[in-house]
Amino acid sequence: MISISNLGMIYGDRTLFAGVSLRLTEGKRYGLVGANGSGKTTLLNILTNHLEPSEGEVTVPKRTRLGVLRQDQFLYDDQSIISVTLRGNQALWEVMVEKEALLAKADDHFDADRFSELEDLIDRYDGYSAEARASAILEGLGLPTQLHHDPLSSLSGGFKLRVLLAQVLASEPDALLLDEPTNHLDVLSIRWLEIFLRDFAGPAVVISHDHRFLDNVSTHILDVDYETVTLYSGDYTAFIEAKKTERQRREKDIAGREREIAHHQKFVDRFKAKATKARAAGSKQRVIDKITDSIVELPKSSRRYPTFRFDQVRDSGRDVLKIEGVKKAFGDNEVLHGVDLLVQRGDRIAIMGPNGIGKSTLLKIVMGELEPDEGTVEWGYETHTGYFAQDHREDFRPGNREAQTWVWDACPDRTIGFVRSNMGKVLFTGDDAEKPLDSLSGGEAARLVFCKLAIGLPNVLVLDEPTNHLDLESIEALVEGLKKYPGTLILVSHDRWFVSQLATRIVEIKVDDILDFQGSYDDYVHFCGDDHLDADRVVLKVRQEKARKQISAKEGPKREISKGKRKRKRERGDALVARLEQAEARAREIDETFCAPSFYQTTPAAQIKALEVERAEMAREVEALMAEWEKQEEEIGVEG
Repeated sequence: MISISNLGMIYGDRTLFAGVSLRLTEGKRYGLVGANGSGKTTLLNILTNHLEPSEGEVTVPKRTRLGVLRQDQFLYDDQSIISVTLRGNQALWEVMVEKEALLAKADDHFDADRFSELEDLIDRYDGYSAEARASAILEGLGLPTQLHHDPLSSLSGGFKLRVLLAQVLASEPDALLLDEPTNHLDVLSIRWLEIFLRDFAGPAVVISHDHRFLDNVSTHILDVDYETVTLYSGDYTAFIEAKKTERQRREKDIAGREREIAHHQKFVDRFKAKATKARAAGSKQRVIDKITDSIVELPKSSRRYPTFRFDQVRDSGRDVLKIEGVKKAFGDNEVLHGVDLLVQRGDRIAIMGPNGIGKSTLLKIVMGELEPDEGTVEWGYETHTGYFAQDHREDFRPGNREAQTWVWDACPDRTIGFVRSNMGKVLFTGDDAEKPLDSLSGGEAARLVFCKLAIGLPNVLVLDEPTNHLDLESIEALVEGLKKYPGTLILVSHDRWFVSQLATRIVEIKVDDILDFQGSYDDYVHFCGDDHLDADRVVLKVRQEKARKQISAKEGPKREISKGKRKRKRERGDALVARLEQAEARAREIDETFCAPSFYQTTPAAQIKALEVERAEMAREVEALMAEWEKQEEEIGVEG
């Protein structure tokens, strides 16, 4: 569908990529990977025609709708969340806006012909089901129905990005181009997005630093490296192995040719001065020259791997951390409902749960940055903690200090050579060490924090979303460093691959409970069942569990209900079904009225407006009745 021919991008004397020719086809999902600054986003901007290449061209068929997600879109703050989502299909949105404007001034003048044309266009764009589709996508991305008519400004930055992602997905694009779509998503939303992308019919190009996400989604990998873009078949794990094997093969081939040159050179050096062997020596020299000309020097990789090494000053006591009855609320919203947890030396604990459930709050409490409303936190004997905060830039103030000064403040008794050596391990070399703190990228800032943590020799590491701003190379290097770390590890992360590589114990914070699972992440997923990562099923499961808890609390240990009560509940359920059928029938009746051939020509504008308002009310009533009926059925199932 999208053709790339001899594409190149050059900035000054630096070549990002050149000679790139590819074809992106329907049903294929391409993970776009490469080091930070290698040209991934540049390539995406060229594909969307937001940037002109230095050479070559990109061909996109006419009328192809591109769904594009970038990381710099913060607009529409005063509009409702559902409206922002619907704007993804700009053509449909403009028709809907024009129709509303026409109806608004219908008392003065009503253009029946234009109104009829707009209705036809809405029908052609499948506009009457657009809001339902948009709502389902928002739900899948963790934004519940009751928020959909709130203004976008009511959301945090992370949730705004979810709305922008929903806008792209709801636009019914022919191709998707997504830059870091998993940023600010929790595990459930990431899993929902994976399923959405696997069902997507067109080509999809995705930039992501989430290893597991790339494995689950990608059918191919586009690797931006060695000043070109190389296409590999398979997921990210297969790509890593294929790239490594290919590099080793080429290096081995060059080494073999160099050995052959050395062998021939010995003959030339030995016999070139002898008249009887001069001809043979000349022949060998020509062979050497030919082999030399055939050797193409391998370009250097743009990938850079930091070195993370964490040691501990000494072992801690056996009991590292004891949390008892910790509760925390923000206003009326209680996020922690009485947490009890014992952490012992050598534990590698991943704390999991959906966004907003209280994971970061719990870490802030144990690190003394927040006071609990109730409960106690007690650190064990000889514990020395190192804390990676999700909002670690707070520690950089004032931001005009140099990076090396900030690190040196953590070890003032050490030499500048020690400081620069440790900074070099995390890729701060040369003038990079003198950068002001407020000029650092997200990845640079994270690596610098880890540099400082390593110098402190902690025997307990507490990490809150440590991979958020790291590229894939840094994440892989961090995993290697933490695997060798002898101390205790407590982490919060939405990166499932990262967690699966490190955790030996999973603590899941639920809505009103805590699951403490002794085992790896993969064992935990197997224990919970595959549906644990399916957003729709998890939401239903939470509703059912909540209903059981509420009934249990109201009725105490008694579980049986009387036949009369059960009968009354059944009768109420039947009444709800009758009202639901009545509302659906009225909605269908209005739809049929709208479809009448001469309806818009012969019906007064005020009546059209009234019917549209009633149709919207019927849709809301159907949704409310369905939710009430589902709740009723759950209660009957639990109590029966």
